[in-house]
Amino acid sequence: METQTLAHSITLEPNDARRLANLCGQFDQHLRQIEQRLDIEIRNRGNQFAVYGESNKAKAACELLSILYKETGSRDQLTPDEIHLALQQAGVEELLSKGEKGESSEAEQVVLIRTKKCSVRPRGLNQRKYVQAVQSNDINFGIGPAGTGKTYLAVACAVEALLKDQVERILLVRPAVEAGEKLGFLPGDLSQKVDPYLRPLYDALYEMLGFETVGKLIERNVIEVAPLAYMRGRTLNNAFVILDESQNTTREQMKMFLTRIGFGSTAVITGDPSQVDLPRGQASGLRHAVEVLGKVNGISFTHFGAKDVVRHPLVQRIVEAYDIHEAEQEVNISNKADENAA
Repeated sequence: METQTLAHSITLEPNDARRLANLCGQFDQHLRQIEQRLDIEIRNRGNQFAVYGESNKAKAACELLSILYKETGSRDQLTPDEIHLALQQAGVEELLSKGEKGESSEAEQVVLIRTKKCSVRPRGLNQRKYVQAVQSNDINFGIGPAGTGKTYLAVACAVEALLKDQVERILLVRPAVEAGEKLGFLPGDLSQKVDPYLRPLYDALYEMLGFETVGKLIERNVIEVAPLAYMRGRTLNNAFVILDESQNTTREQMKMFLTRIGFGSTAVITGDPSQVDLPRGQASGLRHAVEVLGKVNGISFTHFGAKDVVRHPLVQRIVEAYDIHEAEQEVNISNKADENAA
């Protein structure tokens, strides 16, 4: 990239050669990673950095360099994965589709979810909007590919609400549609049958509350695990309910679940419409709900994309590749239909 105008510069203090080498990475790979992501150019002499490119992107790069340099004070070695996550947390993707930003919006403010064992900070603007929507609405949909944090953040919000006595219990719900198996074929009692399907939710709970605390709360039914089919006929008051993998619900199941919500309750429905495991020809309740409820007041929809993936950078590229392939297939099908019609 060739750029003529200096947009921003920054001097990092203290001037420490070891920390600067950690920041830049081997052969400046960390700087090149930031350059490629933001479409800017970074030059440095010692602790003085000059950033060339669009002003808002260059400013974001300077802020990111400052944050990462602070990290080098306590970290022996930054990794490319940590640079990737830092870029996500800084919300740089929004800069790629915006011009100069004016005053920061409410969704761009710092959001922190506090749990017993850790504090969870959403990464990027879309995750912050999602958390704020969950904290403000009774029914919320988090829709997007794997690795975007939609389920993890829902669990964090549920734990925070429980610790603040905003709800009396947490319900973890999931349709048991996996590889053609049915609950009746699995060994054990109800909880043991459903546990394998809810493992991601359990892992998040253990991280935020601790293994012993989660076990005690399950014994007291403060945390309840239930397959979606067992929700029929119930009314859920003063509860935080998470329906995970909702793309595997039918239309009837989704309607049944949404009408279970009672007073003082919050529901979060997460799912990935591109990974439906229902029998062929069975319509997804998640897709149908988006169409039917998209304009209903009090229901929030947060759509995540490949740019929101916070796992290994390769996961983001995998999601993008599948999206491109599916789009090309749709175009080919449309072209063939037009040819046949002609």
